Amino acid sequence: MKYTFTLIFTALVLVSCGNNKTQSVEAIIETGDLEQIRAKKAELDAQQTELDMQLKQLTAKIKEIDPQQKIPLITTISAEETVFEHYVELQGNVDTKKNLVIYPEYSGILTYVYVKEGQKVSNGQILAKIDDGGLSQQLSQLEIQADLAKTTFERQKRLWDQNIGSEIQYLQAKSTFEAQQKAVQQLEQQISRTVVRAPFSGTIDDVITEQGSVVAPGQSALFRIVNLDDMYIETDVPESYITNVTEGKMVEIEFPVLGKKLDAKVRQAGNFINPANRTFKVEVGIPNTDKSIKPNLTARLRINDYTNEKAILIPLSIISENAKGEQYVYTVTDKSDSMATAKRAIIKTGKTQGDFIEVVNGLNSTDEIIKEGARSVKDGQQVKIIRNEIAAVTQ
Repeated sequence: MKYTFTLIFTALVLVSCGNNKTQSVEAIIETGDLEQIRAKKAELDAQQTELDMQLKQLTAKIKEIDPQQKIPLITTISAEETVFEHYVELQGNVDTKKNLVIYPEYSGILTYVYVKEGQKVSNGQILAKIDDGGLSQQLSQLEIQADLAKTTFERQKRLWDQNIGSEIQYLQAKSTFEAQQKAVQQLEQQISRTVVRAPFSGTIDDVITEQGSVVAPGQSALFRIVNLDDMYIETDVPESYITNVTEGKMVEIEFPVLGKKLDAKVRQAGNFINPANRTFKVEVGIPNTDKSIKPNLTARLRINDYTNEKAILIPLSIISENAKGEQYVYTVTDKSDSMATAKRAIIKTGKTQGDFIEVVNGLNSTDEIIKEGARSVKDGQQVKIIRNEIAAVTQ
């Protein structure tokens, strides 16, 4: 029963197809008959498949008979001399030699704090005062004794100049006066340590210890003072660049957080190789007129380590390598209109920059190099040039 139903359905489809052949697609669509529409679509699909097969057979035969169909289509680039600047890309941190935490030089109670956070101060300005523990009174007593010793010495000297009195009295008076002077100076130095002064001009970034606290030398941090005028970036450079990354080299700097770029120079290149990571230190001075660059900010550096005024650069993608490990590209010779012959050229390459590489040997500035289609041609094969362009290098 099932077999009989299938035969009847097939017959109906064939009859429908026969009728559809005389009707247009628009007419069949207008009928709204789903069976007729499906039948017409099946008929057109079969016709399209048959046409595709015939087109493939014809194309294959044309390629077999017509020699022009076997010639590869290529594009070429002109090898021109250009200025090539190679850069070492590194990461560094911003620093300043004027970023200092101030500690006291004397033990005692921090009796006065004269500054606050964010305040600008000048070199030598008093920032705080520590209780001297009675040293001022001791100094007053010593000064009185020093004045008496001075008066005694001056009188003894006048007598000695008149040959009155003994030499030993004169020398004792002189010695006592000088000793008192030394004692006064020593105590003044001790008292001066109770006054905390700014070591350089800058901004008080942090008041670490509050007034009234007990402080001690080397233990109690008082203030952090920062000067943003003399900023620099420090980075580690691999030892392989030690002869190329030197003082005065140009550096392109980018601060990703700030969205800021600027140019600078290497102001100092280290002479010591760190045995732990085989690198040396480099400092790059940076201007900071708007004070937007802060200590410990991350920066990306591109240091110019190599420059060739007459370099030939080609895309990395067109270079191939033979079984001997030699690199080669294809150039074109015997040009006649758009037709030419492919010629293999063995080359030696240098440094890379992005998608381009420097050719140090094997090419001349007058050569025309195959770009698109380079991997599908053979040495001595005839090719057809469809476009020529100049190699554009973005550094």
